[in-house]
Amino acid sequence: MDAQQVEIIGRNWLVNRIIEDGLEVARPERDRGVDLIAYADLAEAGGFVARPIQMKAATRARFGIDKRFALIAELLVVFVWLEEEAAFTLSYPEAVRVGEEMGYIDTGSWRLRGKYDTTRPSARLRTVLEPYRMGPGEWRRRIAGA
Repeated sequence: MDAQQVEIIGRNWLVNRIIEDGLEVARPERDRGVDLIAYADLAEAGGFVARPIQMKAATRARFGIDKRFALIAELLVVFVWLEEEAAFTLSYPEAVRVGEEMGYIDTGSWRLRGKYDTTRPSARLRTVLEPYRMGPGEWRRRIAGA
C-alpha cells in the first residue's frame, strides 16, 4: 500500500471506532493539522463537546512527537497501527511526557528539528503507551469526558 492508501484505511478504521462509541465525526475542509473532529452533541454529553484529532496511521507500529502539535488547543494525536488493529491517543503534554520517559527529548532530532519519530517501538515504549490504548468506551471518555 502507498501512503495515501494507509491514511484512508486508517482514517476509516478510526472513524468507525469513534462512531461505535456513540460519537460523531466531522472532517475539516482544509488540512491545517487537524484530520478529524470527534464530537458529542446530545444533552447526555452536557452540551456540545468536540476535540480535534491529528491521526498518524501506519501499517506497523509507529510513534512520534512533534512540537507543532502544541499549536492546536486540545489536540489529540491518535496513532493507528493497522496490522495490530490498535490505536493510542495522547494529548501533546502526554506525548511529551512519553518522550521524556523514553529519552527522546534528549536527542538531536528533538533539539534541532522539534520532532522525534520511531517506526520500531521498543518493548519498553509499548509498555509506556499501553495506558493510552483505545478500546470500546474509551473514545467517549477521551472526547466527552463521560
